[in-house]
Amino acid sequence: MRKSALCILAMIICLTTLSGCEPKEQDGKTIITFQTWNPADYGPDSPIYKIIDSFEKENPDIEVKYVFTRSDAYQEHMRVELIDGDGPDVYGISTGSAFDTFRIFEEDLTPFCEREWGENWQDKFLDSCLDRVSDSKGKVYGLPLGQTYAGYMWADVNMLRQYGCEVPVNYQEMKEICRILRENGQLPLAIGAKDSWMNLDMWMSIAADCDRDALYDAIEGKESFVSEPVIESFKIWQDCFEGGVFQDKAIKMPIYDTVNDMFQREGSIPMFTNGSWAMNMYTVSDEKTRSVFDKEGADHDVFLIDWNGDGKKAPVTANPDVVLCMNPESTQKEAAFRFMDYLVNEGQDLLVNQYLEYMPSRADMELSVKGLSEDGQKNLEVIIENGKNNVAGPRGIKYEDLSLAVCHALEELATGKITPEEAAGQVERVSKETVR
Repeated sequence: MRKSALCILAMIICLTTLSGCEPKEQDGKTIITFQTWNPADYGPDSPIYKIIDSFEKENPDIEVKYVFTRSDAYQEHMRVELIDGDGPDVYGISTGSAFDTFRIFEEDLTPFCEREWGENWQDKFLDSCLDRVSDSKGKVYGLPLGQTYAGYMWADVNMLRQYGCEVPVNYQEMKEICRILRENGQLPLAIGAKDSWMNLDMWMSIAADCDRDALYDAIEGKESFVSEPVIESFKIWQDCFEGGVFQDKAIKMPIYDTVNDMFQREGSIPMFTNGSWAMNMYTVSDEKTRSVFDKEGADHDVFLIDWNGDGKKAPVTANPDVVLCMNPESTQKEAAFRFMDYLVNEGQDLLVNQYLEYMPSRADMELSVKGLSEDGQKNLEVIIENGKNNVAGPRGIKYEDLSLAVCHALEELATGKITPEEAAGQVERVSKETVR
């Protein structure tokens, strides 16, 4: 199914007059366009502006036009622009199904990397990140701009204690705490379940806790989704909605900026689901966030729980968060790669060590975050430790049709339209038709 989709896209491109072929210059400068949903534009203090400004000062012959597109519309927006020939020179894409599906819009970066960084350039990146942006022949179609870990939950420890609760360590404790919170008119564990990627992140951590091998073997078609561990993970997922762990109408609430703001900027809810990238709550200059996280005695925990009752906390999943790709139709590829080089080096240093937008994707990068509060340092250490010793495998599902099928099943489970057994059957039928 995925191959047929790629063929159709290829034919469309062949039949389309590509308008992005004209060189772009102004006042003697080469103009390149960079489009992404992340790093995001959340105001004049956004780190991406500092990176671009610094790059342009060091490269006065290049001007970068930055185009921000919200995440909820990003992939389809980019697909249309690239097909029409109006796509940017450099763009960000997520790993997994989106990265693979966009292959015909991704320049092979291997020769650029070899020329710029030498024959052993692969040593520059962590193997876990490089594997996600390479094909079976070792060609590289994107550069990983930082790594993220998914499956985490966050708690306002002080708020939980107001209700006589502590941060839960297992699912039974979580259910009891959520019952107490509801009885007191407070939201339980909040999730932005309108966003399919958030649902997939949380479910994969649950499923990996039930049986990591069963999860990834099913994704790769080596085993069936109709297995006891996978069905158990679907049962837990559905019970989170039906048993009151997740908030009412969670399926209609997005993570950004609804649920996230309730925790980060309002400080009005005790728990929510979000990944390692939420560490930027400790670094953004937003006044409302600072009033929540810098107030005297602020105490927040990033945490994982034991979902299936085996006594072991769930693992996280990991992937490069943003992959930088070059448009094959770009007429300024040298300038484009110069900017990509800057983004993964000086840019990533700033994004990680000053803003904590990501964790490092480079093997040669030293993690040295300065100026963190004691609360922030505590949570950074938790994320680092889990990144070293508690990663189940890749974040997300790289096969587009299969990923969509799982996300659809998770939504139907959340709304009670299907049973866990039916969900496993639905996904398995798509899995059998998936080309790997």
